[in-house]
This record gives sequence, C-alpha cells and structure tokens, in this order.
Amino acid sequence: MSYQVKAGEASGFRLNAGDSVEAVLQNIALILATPKGSVPFYRTFGLSQEFLDKPMPVAKARMIAEIREAIEEWEPRATVLSVSFSEDSAQPGRLCPEVEVEVSLDSG
Repeated sequence: MSYQVKAGEASGFRLNAGDSVEAVLQNIALILATPKGSVPFYRTFGLSQEFLDKPMPVAKARMIAEIREAIEEWEPRATVLSVSFSEDSAQPGRLCPEVEVEVSLDSG
C-alpha cells in the first residue's frame, strides 16, 4: 500500500505514535520540513537547501534527488515511489513536494 506525504504536513506530531505506519509518515514529513544543518547533533538530517534560487526545472530535479536520499538515509522503512509538486497560488515559485511512499514494516 502506498501513502502520500506533503511537505506542509509537519504539524500535529505525536511522539511515540502507536501506529508504526503513522510514525514512518510523520518522520518523512519531518524530513521534508527540516533544513539540513539545523538540528544539533544531527547536522545531516533533513534537506539541503541547494535547490533554492535555482531555475524551476533545476530546483525540482535537485529537490527530488535530495528527498530520495534523505528518506533512504533517515527512514529506511519507506521506499519513495514518486515525488510531485503542487503549486501554492499565494506563494508563486514555491515548491511544495508531495511524496508517495511505500512502507514496509518488519513483522518480527
């Protein structure tokens, strides 16, 4: 089963979520919302901001690569199936990633 995670869904976190799938999706939303270098002791957590101020096609390609690498590193229970972008008419030029992932939990 696949799940959609949007970058703007980083609010309303519950620590120690009882549902493992919910915990994975929360982790992914947190990765999408965190600039790399902003978390003490975990400076490589999140997304680098190298895609900022780039032409839109370049920014999208770099952001997709960053998202895939960050989720692979920080949330190995999820596999990225696709990354798309929605547009925010209130903030033109802002990339709002929507990530489709598959979650595989070990039953053991």
